[in-house]
Amino acid sequence: MTDPAAARWSHSTRVMLWVLLVVYVFNFLDRQIVNILAEPIRKDLGLSDTQIGLMTGLAFALFYTFLGLPIARYADRPSTDRGRLIALALAVWSLMTALCGLTTNFVQLLLARIGVGVGEAGCTPAAHSLIADRVPAERRASAMAFYALGIPLGSLMGMVIGGYLADWIGWRTAFLLVGTPGVLLALVVLALVRDPPRPSMASQGHAPQGLWAAMKELAGSSTFMLVLAAGSACSFLSYGKTTWATIFFQRSHGLSPSEVGFWFGLWGGIAAMCGTFLGGWLADRFGKTDRRHVVTGPAIGMLVAVPIAFMAYQASDWRVAMALIMLPNALNALYYGPIFSSVQGLVAQRHRAVASAMLLFGQNLIGLGLGPLFFGMLSDWLKPEFGAESVRYVLYGAAFLGLVPAALFWILRPRLHAELDRQT
Repeated sequence: MTDPAAARWSHSTRVMLWVLLVVYVFNFLDRQIVNILAEPIRKDLGLSDTQIGLMTGLAFALFYTFLGLPIARYADRPSTDRGRLIALALAVWSLMTALCGLTTNFVQLLLARIGVGVGEAGCTPAAHSLIADRVPAERRASAMAFYALGIPLGSLMGMVIGGYLADWIGWRTAFLLVGTPGVLLALVVLALVRDPPRPSMASQGHAPQGLWAAMKELAGSSTFMLVLAAGSACSFLSYGKTTWATIFFQRSHGLSPSEVGFWFGLWGGIAAMCGTFLGGWLADRFGKTDRRHVVTGPAIGMLVAVPIAFMAYQASDWRVAMALIMLPNALNALYYGPIFSSVQGLVAQRHRAVASAMLLFGQNLIGLGLGPLFFGMLSDWLKPEFGAESVRYVLYGAAFLGLVPAALFWILRPRLHAELDRQT
């Protein structure tokens, strides 16, 4: 039977990729705008750094990750229209982002952020499985990297737009203005994203499986679990450093939210976009003959980024710090396309959305959920000794922790060469 991933690279596939990219931009715009607004929110509502970490990370991540698994299992059903599922998810998280602007205390804001997580849980697993079904395997890493451009682009827009709006009209109105357009975009998704017919599990010789059975089967692959560990480690550092670097430039260097949004958000986002695109290209270019090289780029990139990031956080001039941090931003983004495509290439078609959801479970629960919270708690612990400079010392430690995902990617290389794209 012909693998749907080998289907022709058609015009409709390109349209789908562009629409999904825009959706993912909104996904991260709505998710990350809270980072640049965190300091104004803290001052207005009188929050601690631990509460900031809880609001920006764990509250969102818990519901995003746990709901993502059953929703992904629903997306894997041949009868599910994944385009409609993505449109509904987009409408929900956009409305909840707008509601963040109407909150007046920490509990209300926490609940609104939970609502954003509930909506976003329905997007990426369905999008990943759609891309894997419609894009040939030899171009999958590049296609996944193209979709993943929504991460730095959405984060960039969240920083720049959020910082400007925070200085101009306040953080509450910023949430309202950013959330509302997503509802209209949901209508575009309904019109343009088509879900191709999928063969039933019975026609492929497989009995339908429940969520737990599918997860158990995936967890039995040591290579899949190593990909999960590497992706989760990257995410832990990425979310933690992004949240606290924005606060670091405000506290330690005295920049305003709009200044941080422009310099850190814009230029850091452009650097991450370059890294994301380059990571997908390198994986497809050099992984054709030797599948180990699918993750060679991320392994080397994570290693090289460690000393450069440390120097950036150590710099006394914010301009020097900003310039130095661009390269780690690019190098740390090399992993997006390779890791997302590897997950899809390690599992059978009937498990693609669940596999993506399991990766996102680890990335978001460990990364988004615990990264900002852990660094926030560490900052509170260091404050009695270092005062406002506590965030700088937290980021020193975060820079050196980049050695962990570098080692995991290196260990993963021979396993991918043996197992990638062997599933049917």
